[in-house]
Amino acid sequence: MTEFEDISLEEMISEGFDIVAEEINLSDLSETEKNSGQKIFPILPVRNMVMFPNVVIPITAGRKASIQLLEEAQKNGDFIGIVSQKNSDLEQPSEKDIYQIGTLAKIIKIIKLPEGNITAITKGFHRFKVKKIVSTQPYFKAEISKLKDSKPKNKEEYDALLENVKDLALKIIELDPNIPNAANFAIKNINNNDDLLNFICTNSNFPSLEKQKLLEEKNLMERANKCYEMMHEDFRKLELRNQIHQKTSKDLDKQQREYFLNQQIRTIQEELGGGPESDVEELIVKARKKSWSEEVEEHFQKEISRLQRQNPNSPDYNVQRNYLDFFTDLPWDTFTKDIFDIERAQKILDKAHFGLEDIKKRILEHMAVLKLKNNMKSPILLLVGPPGVGKTSLGKSVADALGRKYVRVSLGGLHDESEIRGHRKTYIGAMAGRILQSIKKSGTSNPVIVLDEIDKVGKGMHGDPSSALLEVLDPEQNKSFYDNFLEMGYDLSKVMFIATANSLSTIQTPLLDRMEIIQIAGYTLEEKIEIAKRHLIKKQQEENGLDSKSFKLGNNELKHIIEAHTSESGVRSLEKRLAAIARWVALQTALVKEYDPKISIEKVDEILGVPRPKSLSELTDVPGVVTGLAWTSVGGDILFIESIISNGKGALTMTGNLGTVMKESATIALEYIKAKHDVLGISQDDIEKKNIHVHVPEGATPKDGPSAGIAMLTSMVSSFKNKKVKPHLAMTGEITLRGKVLPVGGIKEKLLAATRAGIKEVILCEANRKDVEEIKKDYLKNLNVHYVNWMNEVLELALEK
Repeated sequence: MTEFEDISLEEMISEGFDIVAEEINLSDLSETEKNSGQKIFPILPVRNMVMFPNVVIPITAGRKASIQLLEEAQKNGDFIGIVSQKNSDLEQPSEKDIYQIGTLAKIIKIIKLPEGNITAITKGFHRFKVKKIVSTQPYFKAEISKLKDSKPKNKEEYDALLENVKDLALKIIELDPNIPNAANFAIKNINNNDDLLNFICTNSNFPSLEKQKLLEEKNLMERANKCYEMMHEDFRKLELRNQIHQKTSKDLDKQQREYFLNQQIRTIQEELGGGPESDVEELIVKARKKSWSEEVEEHFQKEISRLQRQNPNSPDYNVQRNYLDFFTDLPWDTFTKDIFDIERAQKILDKAHFGLEDIKKRILEHMAVLKLKNNMKSPILLLVGPPGVGKTSLGKSVADALGRKYVRVSLGGLHDESEIRGHRKTYIGAMAGRILQSIKKSGTSNPVIVLDEIDKVGKGMHGDPSSALLEVLDPEQNKSFYDNFLEMGYDLSKVMFIATANSLSTIQTPLLDRMEIIQIAGYTLEEKIEIAKRHLIKKQQEENGLDSKSFKLGNNELKHIIEAHTSESGVRSLEKRLAAIARWVALQTALVKEYDPKISIEKVDEILGVPRPKSLSELTDVPGVVTGLAWTSVGGDILFIESIISNGKGALTMTGNLGTVMKESATIALEYIKAKHDVLGISQDDIEKKNIHVHVPEGATPKDGPSAGIAMLTSMVSSFKNKKVKPHLAMTGEITLRGKVLPVGGIKEKLLAATRAGIKEVILCEANRKDVEEIKKDYLKNLNVHYVNWMNEVLELALEK
């Protein structure tokens, strides 16, 4: 039942309300109604309420039309017709949006509210029916016909029913804490049964539609019966709610107060039947199939109990359910059996990858030790080399050779620590880190996981993923790797991690210390030809819908493609050129044009475009130009050091986007020349009266490092003495002020770059001899390497006589 408000005139005045109505004597209302000759009645649509006869009720109006209606009706002393809207959301109802039956009412008081609305105290008199709407502006006006209530035939039965209604209303007031005691007082003091029925119908918690049906019922006996039935339904709901409250209250004590709401929910579920039991049963069935330790079992039981206590409609329930799904999906103590057939493994590695002997040897060594010891911790390998040499695909071959599952995790651009360690499960949408997700995906606890592009891991505002990888890649720590989502340790010691990188410079030193570094250099010309014949051509024929006889490329043609159309350490650009040829063949086939399947060198150039110069080293045919050797993250490369002299005052200028170390090398070279000019055969006047400018082409590319020291000095001496540097000669090495030549790194990549550029002679520091001896002889068969210790030896070898 709704609250019946006793509105006090004194309280309204004290709170700042303005009374705009004259005093009206309630006892005179009936007489006024009898003497009224009113024919047209203003119709007031109301929302979420239904008015009954002989009930006094306040109506708050906010619409301009409603406020005007109430003020004019009060001023003229008119009766108004109060009808309910069918849809309470409508702001401006039309004729079809209001019910046809309502209650005729008289305005007792009008109270103006501060926010601009008004409240009218009204009393109902008769039910009526709208006969005809005669006007809609500024508000509805209608002709009506009054409706009479049908009196009950059996007055005693009617009075008894009303007594039951009255008793049930008093019980509802007692059970419902939201109904004030004033309602109890009002019901007890209404003596007329018809008025009592209308009062209860008005103030009960029935839906507006049900109240409208009661108003439209002309038979008072039927109206009382329907009201009594709906009151019984409300009473049963209140009783059930109180029973649930009392039942849960008995189970409470000091330790259980925090579970009060959960206990209530469980009791409601028991009353209704059903619940989230199916989720729990499904998880328990999955858990029975797992073989895990007592610690894991204990943790699972604790978490499943927590799920049972939670409300299925709460966000926390879904978080807990997702957590347990992931927990039971992890392989825990599930392992694949390693295959220790060394010969088989070697065949798999050789078939999938040509060359890469060092890494193949290391994998076979690992398998041999694992076969003998059977409990060796899996190694953590870091494959470092230029793009396109097969680092990533090597991980798949290792997994095939060992008979393990293979998973690749791309780390390039990662800058959130949670991607490795996972999010805490308290957050909506939390998930485990990529490592445990990969374990789950593989279905086994000992897969081969390739951590691709580990050198490109970033550092953002959400932590440093490289630091999180320290625990993952430490054989002494990863036996109990802690993921924030899992909230307990997971054994990663059986996982074989293979990381790949193009450069070591961006990897943390502690992280490097945890991995076994294996350098992978670029391929030689012969190796690229073999790789193309064995793998790349077949792959492109399949990807472009061609058969094995659609086109053929001989060794000479492949050599021409590699030398004239590519310049790389790997074979990625080579594969793109072969794909272009395959697409050309596919086009000829689709157009049904005849072509020669044996592709010639001329046809290769026609398809791929103009070839680049075969030997870049021939550009050094003027004094002051020297070919240097450089190491980059994508392999070795050659670069040219140029110098030129002009009239001036002995100034040195440098261009070419050079780094600090490279500028220092140029300064050292010039100072050495100034100190040794008589030995070098350079006059003092030339040094003092000539400016020298050093430039390294491709100025948009940053360059740094000490490797170009001897090349810069040779370039300057060549310019001062106006002597050319020998063609097809390159050099790399650091210099000191004393003219000592120091060793540099990246020798293998630099020598391979020299062979690709057509270099025939290379000058290196004597200390780099051991680096050259580690390279296969086949790689250097067309290259003559000179070893030096001092700068005068370099000049003796480099300058033409």
